[in-house]
Amino acid sequence: MQAMALHAPGQPLRLEHRADPLPAAGELVLRVEACAVCRTDLHIVDGELPLPRLPIVPGHEIVGRVERVGAGVDQRLVGHRMGVPWLGHACGHCDYCRMARENLCDAPIFTGHGRDGGYATHVVAEAGFCIPLELPLDPVQLAPLLCAGLIGWRSLRLAGDEAHRLGLYGFGAAAHLVAQAARQLGREVYAFTRAGDAAGQAFARELGATWAGGSDERPPVALDAAIIFAPVGALVPLALAAVRKGGRVVCGGIHMSDIPAFPYRLLWEERELCSVANLTRADAAEFFAFAAKAPLRVETVSYPLERANAALDDLRGGRVQGAAVLVP
Repeated sequence: MQAMALHAPGQPLRLEHRADPLPAAGELVLRVEACAVCRTDLHIVDGELPLPRLPIVPGHEIVGRVERVGAGVDQRLVGHRMGVPWLGHACGHCDYCRMARENLCDAPIFTGHGRDGGYATHVVAEAGFCIPLELPLDPVQLAPLLCAGLIGWRSLRLAGDEAHRLGLYGFGAAAHLVAQAARQLGREVYAFTRAGDAAGQAFARELGATWAGGSDERPPVALDAAIIFAPVGALVPLALAAVRKGGRVVCGGIHMSDIPAFPYRLLWEERELCSVANLTRADAAEFFAFAAKAPLRVETVSYPLERANAALDDLRGGRVQGAAVLVP
């Protein structure tokens, strides 16, 4: 097998040739068909997230075909298409797991962080945390749904059912999917991009946004809720200023630059500020059931596996419309 491995934060990934993997009990081996490139991967590669091990193969939006299964896994899964998401393992017995909040597990293992991920030709995953994929999409289109789609869906749900006027800060892989889901749920979308990003704003309007502008602009109406996908702490006070009394601001990323001090009046009048952490298998079941009934347009840019560093650079530089996807 081949893999793009990180040996030290801040260094380019290295293409490596490794022995084909074997599954342990409860695991399966997938031949990777596609793996989307997530901003979390950038945080890992750039050293903004602590890593439990090195070297590590990034990638947690994985679509593949099952080639081998370990003891205790149904042999009939061989040949089936499955998805491997960020949450690769939860302990099942901590307080959070017992409360059906496995996304907050005290002892999780994350794909592409604590165990090797999908920037490779093959990946080993815990069978119980893989997602059956039955949507009639090709692997490149399916891959971004496994994080951009899932974390976007969880963020949308946390924004609340009363969020009719929804702001999206940072119009990348997650936001372009959330915008479509929100529109299909009958909500108005207000998209915020980097200042001067006319192409990104046009893309948002093409996907149904009522309004699109720079993140330094005020929307034409007060928002019921806003989701911040860009990892920029300075957006938090701007989003709080944009939501109505009783509105909610959801931070949808795993990492964000420091939030600057802001006057209490922006939070007053029962505005709320919260974050989203990881995802659950229940989120996946709910989201893919929704996507089966309300098809989403998945905008992608494909790269061969060996150009993973170029894909990361393009994402870092804001040069990707939609999602970057690696294809072995």
